[in-house]
Amino acid sequence: MVDIVVLGATGYTGRLIAQYLALHPQRSSFTFGLAARSQSALEKVFKRLNLSKDDVPAFIMDVTNPSDVGAVVQQARVVINTIGPYWRWGTSVVRACVHHGKHYVDLTGEVHWIKDIIFELDYAAVKSGSIVVPCCGLDSVPSDIIAFVANKTLKSFGGPSTTIDLSTSAWKLGGASISGGTFSTILTALEDVPKHKLLAIRQNFVLSPVKGTHSPRPRMLYTLPYSDQPVYGAWYFMAITNSQVVQRSWGLYELARRLNHHNETAVAPLSYGPNFKYEEFVILPSAIYAMMYSIIFAALAALLVYFPPARMLARRIIPGPGEGPSEKQLRGGSIKITNITTSSPNSQGEKIVVRSIFRGQGDPGYFLSSIMISECALALVLDSATLPQISTRGGILTPMTAFGDVLIERLKTSGHIDIESELLVGAESRKTR
Repeated sequence: MVDIVVLGATGYTGRLIAQYLALHPQRSSFTFGLAARSQSALEKVFKRLNLSKDDVPAFIMDVTNPSDVGAVVQQARVVINTIGPYWRWGTSVVRACVHHGKHYVDLTGEVHWIKDIIFELDYAAVKSGSIVVPCCGLDSVPSDIIAFVANKTLKSFGGPSTTIDLSTSAWKLGGASISGGTFSTILTALEDVPKHKLLAIRQNFVLSPVKGTHSPRPRMLYTLPYSDQPVYGAWYFMAITNSQVVQRSWGLYELARRLNHHNETAVAPLSYGPNFKYEEFVILPSAIYAMMYSIIFAALAALLVYFPPARMLARRIIPGPGEGPSEKQLRGGSIKITNITTSSPNSQGEKIVVRSIFRGQGDPGYFLSSIMISECALALVLDSATLPQISTRGGILTPMTAFGDVLIERLKTSGHIDIESELLVGAESRKTR
């Protein structure tokens, strides 16, 4: 029995996670094992990372074999699943975790799949006490954190009844790259997932237990309000997943508020409010550049969706599964997300405005994602007594509803991520983080 088992440890991101766990400052406080289908490939990972099987158990598992999956899942408290596309391979792992009352985290960005597992397994997860948290990497930890932090800052100045009107995140990515596994997931969605499922995820609140106010529609040009210098950008391809996860967090908090209306003091600090709207975009050098980017991106996306030869060509250009950025690219990347969140007007028509910033040093999609998902798993193992109340009931949750401030502090302690928030309008400017 180990605290954490990493499924898909021979893949690119799986190797990064194994390395991060092996070198973690709290390594003496937890145990972990590695699982993969190939014995020979797993042996190479152990040799490459200088790991001993006496210290790190190895498991051979075929994800297509339910008995294999069940046997490995039973050997761990928390499962980190890196085997995608999750539409194909993820459901059996979640089923096994829920059945055996184990906790689960993954790196999916596949909203259509998350919607299906919520429908099938959320109630069963609550019954078994299994905490299931998809999207524990770049999809969608930063977005979920930044809305959560902004809400706390608003309330710290405006009081617990303060609610959010609009929350806008502007992403600046440095050196971000795409791995073969990620691209394979995109193509799988285009080729294998029923079209009605892909169309459904474009609707607001498809993952939320309750419906809220629709966020602004995607557009060719975005701007960031209350900025010292003009900030322009275009629609961000991860915005669909990130927005749906943030909206699920809103919905879970809103549902808790409605069910505990007799105890507003306990739930008001978590609720974002009934008018909450969220959007995000990628920063570009100018308004003209942003509009050109939007047109080109839309044309390329249309080619991939409607012209199969374009997908065949892309498969030849993009690295295959198991490949990813070089070591230099991993360390040289960066991310900075600037979020502006405004409160709903008070009785005098006044608004509070908060600026929150999420910074990370390292390739966002792989190096930083491996840190994020590892710290999510470690929060379940080492910080179970201080996790948010919503988390204790189990179910299919989001990073913030499952981990809250525990994850924020863990990421800041990692030394690669910083998160801060300050008041811009409504009182004297002050930082809270």
